[in-house]
Amino acid sequence: MKPVTMVIVGAGSRGKAYANYALNYPEQLKIVAIAEPRTGQREQFVRQHGIENEMVFPDWQSLLKHKKLADSAVICTQDDMHKAPAVALANKGYHLLLEKPMSPDFEECQAIVEAVKKNNVLLSVCHVLRYTQYTMQLKALLDDGVIGEVYSIQHLEPVGYWHQAHAFVRGSWGNEANSSPMLMSKACHDLDWLRYLAGKPCRQVSSFGRLSHFRPEQKPAGSSDRCLDCQLSESCPYSAQNIYLVNVYKPRDEDNTTEQFFAEDEAFVKQWPWDVLTPDPSYETIVEALRTGPYGRCVYACDNDVVDHQVVNMEFEGGMTASFTMTAFTPLSDRKTSVFGSHGRIEGDGKVLRCYDFLSRTETVYDTHAFSDSSAAGGHAGGDNELVKAFVSAVASNNPDLILSGPDETLESHQMVFAAEKARRENCVIRLSNDDTA
Repeated sequence: MKPVTMVIVGAGSRGKAYANYALNYPEQLKIVAIAEPRTGQREQFVRQHGIENEMVFPDWQSLLKHKKLADSAVICTQDDMHKAPAVALANKGYHLLLEKPMSPDFEECQAIVEAVKKNNVLLSVCHVLRYTQYTMQLKALLDDGVIGEVYSIQHLEPVGYWHQAHAFVRGSWGNEANSSPMLMSKACHDLDWLRYLAGKPCRQVSSFGRLSHFRPEQKPAGSSDRCLDCQLSESCPYSAQNIYLVNVYKPRDEDNTTEQFFAEDEAFVKQWPWDVLTPDPSYETIVEALRTGPYGRCVYACDNDVVDHQVVNMEFEGGMTASFTMTAFTPLSDRKTSVFGSHGRIEGDGKVLRCYDFLSRTETVYDTHAFSDSSAAGGHAGGDNELVKAFVSAVASNNPDLILSGPDETLESHQMVFAAEKARRENCVIRLSNDDTA
């Protein structure tokens, strides 16, 4: 069989991460076109994937002036720029792999779903957490009733202090007007995942949270607006020098060379987060980016307004409850989850599941990381790889059942996020039904 063909709309970190599947499995997937306004990122992507000149476009509008160029398209533009290319590409007949969130606007989410259904094309939203070996094992244990009836779940998203500063203070997702609320841009993953584990609709939600630390009034006396000019960098954990330079290029000691700042896949972390600062990362180019660009700003002197901590409480059909905590104030690490059932408890950390049985008083350990293909697992504990694999297989066989995060499932879990954010802002409990629009 010929490989599935794909165009990439947006060649940032996520676009590159999904396109890497074509480099690892060229017999299954081929990237044939790119639409990206930034010259450096576009040229690097063209070289990496060997894209022909006539298939290189400065934006998605230019791409759409041509006939359909591929079987499918990946859309990795900014959050609030998803709807227009998604609807237009669906109308053109492209199957869509759409970065989460679908949109920060519920009506736009509905429009995307309507477009893919009208044109009979596949839609997979990049809720990569559904596709990991860890999730598959946990879901199987719950569905098999290993801990009896599930009554409650506790779930923690430890964003990480430096990741919050990188992406949600200095970066593209720090300001709601330019992206979306933190709960949508970062944690729609998690509410979708909880809905997937529950296997039942959410009926009501409440939420509390705010921006507490990364504010002008928290700015230390004597600090500068740019980190390279600041005399307090050695005492500030959020200093751009500490995040992008000191702990990477000048490690503090031989036993802790990266301060846990890297994801697990070595090929990926050679690029992120430094390729966000510059398309050709080196010590010199990163210093220049910190001197002149947004990632060198003091975290207390940015235009950010998204929350740095938030909790969400959910009740699902049948009475099962779940609590979700998202906080910036942790080391960057895997999510932590506890599932409480009538006959046992499961605790997980993104890799290992510990299942305690009340009757036998014994614990069974499942190391799901051991089953990952470390050579091509990619980010999110292999979820990136498995997401694209499922999408490519679904396109090749025209089988939407292979997609775990299709239009209806995603619209429902996005509705939970919209409701939770409304509950936080209005200090109330939001009740959901199938026809609510939050």
